[in-house]
Amino acid sequence: MYSVDKIRNLAIVAHIDHGKTTLIDSIFRGAHTFRENAQIAERVMDSGELERERGITITSKHCTVEWNGYLINIIDTPGHADFSGEVERVLSMVDSVLLLVDANEGPMPQTRYVLSRALAMGLKPIVVVNKVDRPAATPYQALEKTFDLFLELGATDEQADFPVLYGSGLAGWLVRDLEKDAHEEMDALFQTIVDRVPPPPATADKPFLMQVSTLAWNDYVGQIACGRVVAGTLHKNDTFVHSRTKWIDENDRKKGWETVSSNQEKAVHLWVTRGLERVEVDEVFAGDIVWLSGPKSISIGDTMASEALNGETLHPLDIEEPTVSMFFLVNNSPFAGRDGTPLTLRQLKARLERECQTNVALRVEDLGRPDGLKVSGRGELQMAILVEQMIREGSELCVSRPEVITKTDESGHLLEPIEQLIVDVPETYQGVVIEKLAGRKAEMVSMNNLSTGIVRMEFDIPTRGLLGYRNTFLTDTRGLGIMSSRFRGYDLWRGEVVSRNRGSMVSMDTGTATSYQLENLQERGVLFISPGTEVYAGEVIGEHSRPNDIPCNPTKRKAQTNYRSSTKEMGIHLDVPRTVILDRALEWIADDELVEATPKEVRIRKTILDMTERKKAEKIKNEI
Repeated sequence: MYSVDKIRNLAIVAHIDHGKTTLIDSIFRGAHTFRENAQIAERVMDSGELERERGITITSKHCTVEWNGYLINIIDTPGHADFSGEVERVLSMVDSVLLLVDANEGPMPQTRYVLSRALAMGLKPIVVVNKVDRPAATPYQALEKTFDLFLELGATDEQADFPVLYGSGLAGWLVRDLEKDAHEEMDALFQTIVDRVPPPPATADKPFLMQVSTLAWNDYVGQIACGRVVAGTLHKNDTFVHSRTKWIDENDRKKGWETVSSNQEKAVHLWVTRGLERVEVDEVFAGDIVWLSGPKSISIGDTMASEALNGETLHPLDIEEPTVSMFFLVNNSPFAGRDGTPLTLRQLKARLERECQTNVALRVEDLGRPDGLKVSGRGELQMAILVEQMIREGSELCVSRPEVITKTDESGHLLEPIEQLIVDVPETYQGVVIEKLAGRKAEMVSMNNLSTGIVRMEFDIPTRGLLGYRNTFLTDTRGLGIMSSRFRGYDLWRGEVVSRNRGSMVSMDTGTATSYQLENLQERGVLFISPGTEVYAGEVIGEHSRPNDIPCNPTKRKAQTNYRSSTKEMGIHLDVPRTVILDRALEWIADDELVEATPKEVRIRKTILDMTERKKAEKIKNEI
């Protein structure tokens, strides 16, 4: 047991790829958390298979290190804007944040977002200028921009007087003075945490009180709540009051909150984190970040309190509203069941409801469709991650094109989600990027030449304008551009956006694609398939070079005759087909198309497979 004054709780926050998870690897080594001969993987906190493959943190992770008699609880948070809801809730459990800033890139969109949330909650950040050993690093310039950001976001004098550390999370050193201190250890970080992060505002001599900030799931014990113990002590098998609350008026929170439900529950299991592992304990104390199981149904913001508090509750936590939705549908294609297990509607609903038990940023709606459900979330990436997880479980399903969620203001005006977009591109490509973004209703806010041949541009753009743009951006900048965005809020609808100006090549028949026919078809566009690929009627087999869809028969074989061609020895020349991957397919498909996702293949298809029925539906749509 650690006394409250020996506990430090903090989160590491930053823009994506600024080095949070790598820094934690060095923190473990610096605190000697593992034995000397232990084999520890790089980015040890990114424990999920998808996290390792994509190199991003998807869910927040908890770890604990001990240093000079202090217990330091650290939470690694996601850096991608689609998972920003994790950051908001985590901040309610900690007393400070380590704000990482890349010495080369400086503050980026997610840096602004996480810092604004931390400052609004009254936290005093510690700034770490990371990656100072990179060739193009400008650490002092990055620090200056970070300080300007503090002032811009309304930081108090105390918050703006933040401690600064310089170093390299990858190399495993952080120092206070970049010029004088030896670039060797992490002790400067630990000492700064001990000196500048306040102990938890917890009182041990009062009745038990905690609030749920994060959820987890275990197949044996059900839902698990995670939060910080605000006061008192809880023993295993103790009873407590589990209360659910909501704001009386979402638009005027000064009116306070009310209790929706209140039940007596028992603490069946209690855990704390030590190193990377959850360790089951018999009691937890004020200041601890704990995991608790017992109640069957738990929600973010729920209050767990001793009966002695007579129904006292804590204010509800903010849960971010989704901005993008799409339909998750039963796979009804002719190839259903070939590569995996097609989910029935009941199975699909059960799987999505299970996801919602831990991922509170998702919403699942049953709109009465016999073939699927509407799922809403924060962005394309979050949706793609969910689909990827489902197909890796062996499931098959179809998903529709992402659509933005609109609102209406009090005057009846249509509102849509708007993003802050920052792009770094070589000077050569700035013209084409500006042109394409203007067509997607983007408005330029600023442009700066970074003096390295790179131009940084900031735009306000509707979320609709970003759907399907990422691959276009990479093509236009020859893969040299960097693009990042964050949700800024809702604003007036900006008119129609044409996101795709090329049609689809749609198979008219079912069978095996032939090299003879594909050679002819590749002159009409870009193919998605190779010779020998099984296709079905209604499947999209390529991108047409013109705006309209074109029906085709990729299974057609060359007629056999007695005629002997003088060029018969010439081979067939086929271009390499474009590989269809899930993320790219979700961005590319049109409104009347679906992505068929299976464990082995990702296909694009028309929603209505039969060509005649498809034409009838298009005619009715045009008449309306």
